[in-house]
Amino acid sequence: MSTQIGSVTWISGPVIRARGSKQVSMLELVEVGEDHLIGEVIGLQGETITIQVYEETTGLHPGAPVYGTGLPLSVELGPGLLRSIFDGIQRPLPVIEMRTGSFIHKGVQLTPLYHKDRWDFTPVANVGDQVSVGAILGTVPETPALEHRVMVPPGVKGTLSWVAPAGKCTVLEVIAKVQTEDGERELTMLQRWPVRRARPYKARLGQSGGPLVTGQRVLDTFFPLAKGGAAAIPGGFGAGKTVTQQSIAKWSDATVVVYIGCGERGNEMTEVLSEFPHLVDPRSGRPLMERTVLIANTSNMPVAAREASIYTGITIAEYYRDMGYHVALMADSTSRWAEALREVSGRLEEMPAEEGYPAYLANRLAEFYERAGYVETYNGGFGSVSIIGAVSPPGGDFSEPVTQHTKRFIRCFWALDKSLASARHFPSINWLDSYSEYLENVAGWWQEQTQLDWYAMRNEAMSLLSEESRLSQIVKLVGPDALPDEQRLILETARLLREGFLQQSALDDIDAYSTIHKQIKMLGLMLHFHHRALRVVKRGATIGVIHRLPVVDAMIRMKMQVPNTDLSKLDEVRKQIDEQMTQLEAEYK
Repeated sequence: MSTQIGSVTWISGPVIRARGSKQVSMLELVEVGEDHLIGEVIGLQGETITIQVYEETTGLHPGAPVYGTGLPLSVELGPGLLRSIFDGIQRPLPVIEMRTGSFIHKGVQLTPLYHKDRWDFTPVANVGDQVSVGAILGTVPETPALEHRVMVPPGVKGTLSWVAPAGKCTVLEVIAKVQTEDGERELTMLQRWPVRRARPYKARLGQSGGPLVTGQRVLDTFFPLAKGGAAAIPGGFGAGKTVTQQSIAKWSDATVVVYIGCGERGNEMTEVLSEFPHLVDPRSGRPLMERTVLIANTSNMPVAAREASIYTGITIAEYYRDMGYHVALMADSTSRWAEALREVSGRLEEMPAEEGYPAYLANRLAEFYERAGYVETYNGGFGSVSIIGAVSPPGGDFSEPVTQHTKRFIRCFWALDKSLASARHFPSINWLDSYSEYLENVAGWWQEQTQLDWYAMRNEAMSLLSEESRLSQIVKLVGPDALPDEQRLILETARLLREGFLQQSALDDIDAYSTIHKQIKMLGLMLHFHHRALRVVKRGATIGVIHRLPVVDAMIRMKMQVPNTDLSKLDEVRKQIDEQMTQLEAEYK
């Protein structure tokens, strides 16, 4: 029950000041005014309380009451999160639409989870078991795609004295009792957790769980992201950040997807919200939403809630990680989140740093990205949170503060190039500006899965692409005829890599997703072609002869003509390479 702790004395947009009790805590959740607007204490000085309000403050006046809750800003965790669409402070948007229409009215207060839903609870723990944080008490089929594991919340340790029998329960009904040192503790399926505090785990294991397989060749083969890693996708307007993140959300081998639309345009989020419920999960054939949580906080929503949306999303992701699942979190975009920090900082009259951003921008980015990780959970399982944050630098300028600070805290950088997007090369990831520091972490996994030296093949292909960039500068000055045929062959092979491997159509049924086995076979074919062609060129064949070989077109088309389920067709392409190259070798003895 909230009690009045003060009254409003000063209002500046989402930031207000109130005079009142000294018993208020930092980061305490408060309610402001007669409409009970949701806010959070962000500053205390004597009897002056500084609050950021997560709703529109129009109409708020000095003297309005401020009510304290004694609790930090928290999220509700339990069955019912999947398939949900929340705003930045975990209010269910579909329910708000039913209550108030298309616009969120001030002071709307709804429980994030529907407390009256009844879930099929099946106990897995037994009376007399010693349990502690993370121990699994039972399971609930939250969706046909995922089993929800009901866990002992942090701070509880003791002997299980009672567990509910199998049956239907609401999230508020007691499903277990634990005898602790402080007495008996009743547990429900509902947990509440402060969003600004990372959930605990037993041990962080580094990025040792293999790559997050996305099905996108340029990412998996050239710039892989390890499970539990952090990546950034920077790019200007129209470069393809949102489409790339949506492709990863759909095709990655993550068990759970948390998608945060943070400060993006309303029409862009509308597209996400309307398309995601109709996307089909390629692994199960069921709706993708059955393993997805959407958080929407568009640019026309209150700016302070945009800042909170990032923490709401990462806390939900950590909750599923603690169950032993691999979670992919998409944040689109962290630049809009940083702009929210800048606006609130300006209202607080803090000293600005680079480009007006607050001096603690780097610290906040670090706090967010360090919550990614591959961990051993307290119940003996292994889970991960992989963060993929989009960055929207103004004008595509990667030297601006958000991009530069982000690069300090991530190990995978997928740089989008507007010129590639304009040339209809998608994904428009620039292979020269991008990098991944997870190559050595995932090399063993690739070797184990494919029995091929992926690391060496990837490096050879990258060296060809890098050499092509250097040679292209010469070609622009003096033309291709000035180059010897061995160097012109590098240009030809790099063209094959760009058009036949790096380009990938999200709209093609076959090309939208490539298994790792198809990826490495395709890459091996192109490198094999280069090696055989180099032998022929050294014997005197011209690059024109190589370019006109029928197998060249076959290699460019194989990404759309060879399904993931029939890779034997790639062996036929390899056979064509050998036959046509052998014939040329016979002609140029």
